[in-house]
Amino acid sequence: MNPSITQKERIMSLDIIRGFALFGILLINVGAYQIIIEGGPMPDYSGINGIIHTFIEIFVQKKFFSIFSFLFGIGLYIFASRAESRGDKPKWRMGRRLLALLILGIIHVFIFWGSILLVYSIIGLLLIPFYKTNVSTLKKWLGGITTIYLTSLLLKIFLPSIETIYPYINFFYSDMILIFIMFLAGFLTAKAKWLLQIHSLSKKIKWIQMITLLLSIIFSLWIWNASQNEGKNIDELIALGAIPTTLFYLSTFFILLENKRIVKILKPISLVGQMAFTNYVAQSFIGTAIISIMGIEVVSSKDIIYIALMIYGIQIIFSVVWFKFFTMGPLEKVWRFMTYGKQKVKQ
Repeated sequence: MNPSITQKERIMSLDIIRGFALFGILLINVGAYQIIIEGGPMPDYSGINGIIHTFIEIFVQKKFFSIFSFLFGIGLYIFASRAESRGDKPKWRMGRRLLALLILGIIHVFIFWGSILLVYSIIGLLLIPFYKTNVSTLKKWLGGITTIYLTSLLLKIFLPSIETIYPYINFFYSDMILIFIMFLAGFLTAKAKWLLQIHSLSKKIKWIQMITLLLSIIFSLWIWNASQNEGKNIDELIALGAIPTTLFYLSTFFILLENKRIVKILKPISLVGQMAFTNYVAQSFIGTAIISIMGIEVVSSKDIIYIALMIYGIQIIFSVVWFKFFTMGPLEKVWRFMTYGKQKVKQ
């Protein structure tokens, strides 16, 4: 690791992680770009398609949107703290930024039904009261909500007889709760300034990496076994393994990206992450167009892999070219205008 990594490289590292998260989200969303009609042909999960589907469930599902959510929490806190340092009202500005995202999210839902923008804007509003909360209190909130999330999953898996309280349990381990947990974790990370202490915290991060790797292996084998034997509660097992696997991915990224060479090599990925809003929305347009041009009636797991690689390749090239002429992505610029109006703000 290199202890002399600069602030600019630190920000680039977050963009690299965000860029990888976008690819993981793409692997989940590609199959949803083609709506399956009841009574029509269904995806084939036999043979290699079944193996790919299971691998995506184990290593991708819920993990990469969790990483994206974590980074959103970091970004929102940094945004608010910068607003405050300029003498702006941070909570009011956070609210305006999230309401702008709400409007853009509503528009995107009409284009892609699986858009997360609307959900992010609504759940993000819950972070506003936490802006002035101290680190210790944030830790307690994060620990409490995470405990409720994991306990609900364990109850569903190991106590199937308590069906009467399933509606309540289902809410407490829903994707919305997981998103809020990761939002809060990112918010806490930025507020505690842990991102500036990666080198000094390297031993703790490596411990987190080893422990979560072990847990990830256990959950991966558990999910694989359940999928091969048509076991119950596969969705719950995936959700249970989401947090430890996400922590393993994040800790690994943080350790690797302390190396300047790796950061430099992955710069094209950082550009994809730097305009994540634009690229996320563009994925639904590009993906739908590719599926239509190729005449694919039902997107198989094999289709997902090569379509995702095609889309991501296009976005890397587009992002590299775009930033040769501009400093901000097109939708990022729109979002910025909706947040500040004509007010000039330093980046």
